[in-house]
Amino acid sequence: MVVVPLLFLLGALSHCGHVEAQSSTNEMLKQAALRWKGPLTCDKWDCNCSFTRQRGCCCAAQEMYQAEEDTFVRMTYLWHDISTLNDNVQAFTDSLRYSFKATMNTDIAIKIPGSTENCFGPFNTNVPIPYSIVSLNDGYGYNPSLGVFTATRAGVYVFSFTAYSSVEANGRLYHKVQMVKNGQPISGVWENNREDGEDSASQVVSLNMMRGDQVYVELISGRKLCKHLQYNVFAGYMMYPSMDE
Repeated sequence: MVVVPLLFLLGALSHCGHVEAQSSTNEMLKQAALRWKGPLTCDKWDCNCSFTRQRGCCCAAQEMYQAEEDTFVRMTYLWHDISTLNDNVQAFTDSLRYSFKATMNTDIAIKIPGSTENCFGPFNTNVPIPYSIVSLNDGYGYNPSLGVFTATRAGVYVFSFTAYSSVEANGRLYHKVQMVKNGQPISGVWENNREDGEDSASQVVSLNMMRGDQVYVELISGRKLCKHLQYNVFAGYMMYPSMDE
């Protein structure tokens, strides 16, 4: 009565199967196993546990250890893949950082003959505005010497500019500023009145740019920007690149 139940128990333990016997049979098998003096895959407490809790303790220990090892290995590979992906994304986004912001230098203003106003202009031709004080230039697409942004990668870009001018009492606000892409006007602002002593206006545009396209802001001939030239701002950034390039 001991050998047959014992063989049945060993077969159940080696295959980690569920013990599906009545309680009296379970108790008999349990006692037979506890009296066994030969080698077992589990110690006495573990074998007792396997009877009282069905599948658990030593029966599942080896599988749990293997699952833990497999999980650790997979997590290691996953962490490596995530780190590699993060590095690739960082490298990709770093290559797409095109943005700039620049303002005018007040030192370029000159005194208009017959007036006490210090102004940029008027000129007898359209003149690109040299926004030479640069506070941001990611990608180095903006040239502060020329006031020109050149796209080094195709994509959709957002540009903005603010035109500001101030004149003395009874003076005349007289300016016209426009954004130009590859020699073609895109948008502009202007003022021509004696009612205001100062005024400003801003424009924001989004443009589809190809590599090598250029954008700048120019002062129209015969017009002028006076005083506090630092309030004149030119800025832009890439919204997203073109995937067709």
